[in-house]
Amino acid sequence: MAVNLSKNGPALTAAFKEVVDEKSDTNWALFTYEGNSNDIRLAEKGDGGLEELVEELNSGKVMYAFCRVQDPNSGLPKYVLINWTGEGVKDSRKGICANHVSSMANFLKGAHVTINARAEEDVEPEVIMQKVAKASGANYNFHKESSSRFQDSGPQGPVGSVYQKTNAMSEIRRTNKDTFWAQAEREEEKRRQEESRKAEEERQRLERDRKEREAKEAAQRDKRDKERASQIDQKKKFQQQQEDASREQEQRRWKEEEERRKAEEEEHREEEERRQQERDRKEKEAREEAQRKYQQEQQEAESREQERQSLEAASLISQRAVNPREMFQQRERGMTPSDSDAAPSSPKPGRLQSPFLSKSAYESERSGSPQRQASPSPVRPSEEPPAAVSPVEPTPLEEPTQVEENNSYEETSNRGICARALYDYQAADDTEISFDPDEIITGIEMIDEGWWRGYGPDGNFGMFPANYVELM
Repeated sequence: MAVNLSKNGPALTAAFKEVVDEKSDTNWALFTYEGNSNDIRLAEKGDGGLEELVEELNSGKVMYAFCRVQDPNSGLPKYVLINWTGEGVKDSRKGICANHVSSMANFLKGAHVTINARAEEDVEPEVIMQKVAKASGANYNFHKESSSRFQDSGPQGPVGSVYQKTNAMSEIRRTNKDTFWAQAEREEEKRRQEESRKAEEERQRLERDRKEREAKEAAQRDKRDKERASQIDQKKKFQQQQEDASREQEQRRWKEEEERRKAEEEEHREEEERRQQERDRKEKEAREEAQRKYQQEQQEAESREQERQSLEAASLISQRAVNPREMFQQRERGMTPSDSDAAPSSPKPGRLQSPFLSKSAYESERSGSPQRQASPSPVRPSEEPPAAVSPVEPTPLEEPTQVEENNSYEETSNRGICARALYDYQAADDTEISFDPDEIITGIEMIDEGWWRGYGPDGNFGMFPANYVELM
């Protein structure tokens, strides 16, 4: 990288101007780098000349010194630039700073002598002054020459020609002088070439070092990348294994949950079936109990009805003045052939068709119409009681038909509690009745809150649900 002279530019310029200024007491300035950067700073300045400057050089740093000295030949001020590279400086730093020499020479302009020093022997004040004297271009004292030149030497001889005798020594000195300067230029050129060669070698070496370092860094970087890639692959594999394990665990848990849910559903279904069976059993028991109660009540009602019919028949018979059976028996015994002709409606001659001939028929007719009292057959007054039985007239023969008609009328007029069907219902067994909407159920008995009994449209008696009908 290039040297940086702008950061501390004002201080550097001020120190340089103090050294160049002949009126200033400061006759040297020392410059160096800030740490390992390329920024130039002022290290020190003074007025003690080369002896003081040499004492400030550090063997572990790269430094640049600019000093004002007096030419021993001419007495004029001369400027010396010293490029100091200490023996303790690293090779890599030397290579970098070697490229800054030209920049520093351009900044510290006007140097008559440039010295590249690496050891204390290269910066001895005597050696530096010798180089300054050689670089002055003349080996004479201006002040001595001027004094001898204008000194009055007395009268001169006549000058008759411009011819001057050649001085061999002067010619030899002039030739030696030219040879010396040519030799000095060749040595300087050779030194410069040597420095260029060394700088090129140093640059090549630094370039090789840089390439080797970059190759090593690239190898290390590749190695780190491979290790990092390997670690990433291992992490990915580990994460994949963990994900697989968690997925398997989740699947097992899901299967267990599914099995438990199925088991719960099966248990719930079995419980529902058991409850349904229990409800069916209870309903069946309730229907059987209701049917049993109904049958028992029907049997009791039938027995009570039979008992009531017997009592009614007995009371009716006891209220009659003449026993019909005895009356008909007497008439049959005392019937004449002419009397048989008086009954043309008899299908069989000699036998009277009457409901009174059978006691059971008579009792059933009497029980069917308890409110109707059969009047005995009329008795003629001119006849005696045993023989006063008149022939059977057509009116007593038609009496059973009238009784049946009266019974049918009483049953249809006295239907009890009635209800109209709202929905259709089909009987489950013989203890229930079936009906369609708007049909009438009669003779209703409210045996339970939800179940009633009554006569259906077809005349059957049985149970039916109460919420299927509405009372009329």
